[in-house]
Formats: sequence, C-alpha cells, structure tokens
Amino acid sequence: MELSTLIIEKHVRAALEEDLGRGFDITTGYTIPAAEMASVQLNAREDCVIAGLIVALSAFSLMDAEMDITIHTQDGESVQKGDLVAEIEGPARSILMAERVALNFLSHMSGIATLTNAFVKEIEHTAAEICDTRKTLPGLRNLQKYAVAMGGGSNHRFGLDDAILIKDNHIAIAGGVDEVLTRASLQAGHMVKIEIEVDTLAQLEEVLEHGGAHVVMLDNFAIDDLKAAVALCDGQIVTEASGGITLESVKAIAETGVNFISTGQITNSVRATDFGLDSK
Repeated sequence: MELSTLIIEKHVRAALEEDLGRGFDITTGYTIPAAEMASVQLNAREDCVIAGLIVALSAFSLMDAEMDITIHTQDGESVQKGDLVAEIEGPARSILMAERVALNFLSHMSGIATLTNAFVKEIEHTAAEICDTRKTLPGLRNLQKYAVAMGGGSNHRFGLDDAILIKDNHIAIAGGVDEVLTRASLQAGHMVKIEIEVDTLAQLEEVLEHGGAHVVMLDNFAIDDLKAAVALCDGQIVTEASGGITLESVKAIAETGVNFISTGQITNSVRATDFGLDSK
C-alpha cells in the first residue's frame, strides 16, 4: 500500500492548522529570532517498526520549504532504541512549530505498525494473515491502514462501498441468512465480493448451503468451534476469525486453520511509540 502526496499533505496541513490556531506560535515567536537556524535529530526512544516517516517529515517541509532533511531509515523497517531516524536542518522557528505534529503522526503510526508486527510474528508459523477493521479514528483511516500494512498486516475493506460485509443486524432485518444472501447476490456485480458474518455453526451450514458468499466471518467462535468451522468449510469458502482477538489468543486461533484474523485492536487500542526530536 502507498500513500499519495495529496493524501499526506491533506492530513498534515489540517494538523498544522489545528496546532497553529490563528497562525502564530507565541512561545517560539517570542523566544527564537526569525533568522535563527537549527539542526536536530529524530531519534527512536524504543524498539519499534517505523510507519508514517514521510508523513511526519512532511510537517517540516510544508512548514518551510528551506528544510534540509536526511532520512536514515524507511517505513516498514525495524529500529532499536537510540537509532537515528532522520536529521532536519533549517529555520529554527519552523522546526519548532512542526515538531509536535511530526511526532504525533510518527508515534501513532509506528505504534500501529509495531503492534501489528507483534501479531504477525505470533502466527508466522501458520498460513493465516492478520488484517485490520473499520475501527479506526475518524478521518485517519487511510493512514492507520497504511501503518498496518507497514507492520506486515493486510487491509480489510476501507469503507462501506468497496465490499459487501453482511453483519448480524443485516441478517436480522432482512429476515435470515438465505434471504440476505439472495438479495446481495442478485445486486452485486461480478467484481464485488460478498462476506457474511455468522455466530454459530448452524448459521455457517446455511451459508454453505446457499453458496452465495465468498468469505465467511466466524464471529467470537470458541477454538473448538473454529476448528469445526474450518473443517466444515473444507476450502469451499475463505474463512475469517473475528471478535475479541488479542495478542495472547491469536496463536491458537491461527492454528485452527482460518485464512484471516481481523482485529480492531491494532488500530483502536494502540499505544504510541516514543520518538524524540533532539538538538545536535
């Protein structure tokens, strides 16, 4: 997955505008001469997987075109505590005004990549893949999903418009598994995949009997039920485990043979990674 320059600039400009308020950093403006230049280092303060580096550094270049930036790592790479990530030289006022926005993006996105990578490593002995959900911060979904990809995870759908995912409330309101799958199958084009969520093995049997779904989401299944579900599917349909997935439980879930494991934890419960901007 790649982030376009347009997307990066949109997010960074919005963040800078939010932080600058009426357009003036009174602390920096009152204490740092306009002509002052500075040289700083962006350092990792803990082990992590990098994500959002270009987003973060864009805060400096958008604040001031005179910035001279040297990058020492890249998104998707692992760094150790104390590693030099990048160097920035330029007008001191502009560096100070962009600092927090840059660190916020890098810390949050690297936190996502690092946690995602921890999940990926837990199941690397299996064929299962870790994927994200739509449980993302409003307005930041594309950045968060990019960070998941940098951590080695896979992206689930980006919105309501790029795949059909029939949830329990769709089934209840439509009148059952057979009815909801029939309606979806009749409307969906040949390029649109249909996924349906089931809560029980009995529902799964209904899905398989209908034959209209491409993927089945096994929601909050116990381990023994997951094993039974995978055996029942027998390669006829792609399987996805979801619901309450944790770093502690993901290994056993992957070992049941499911194809995908989706978790909102890697985007909505992540801890920011610590970085520092230090003067040379």
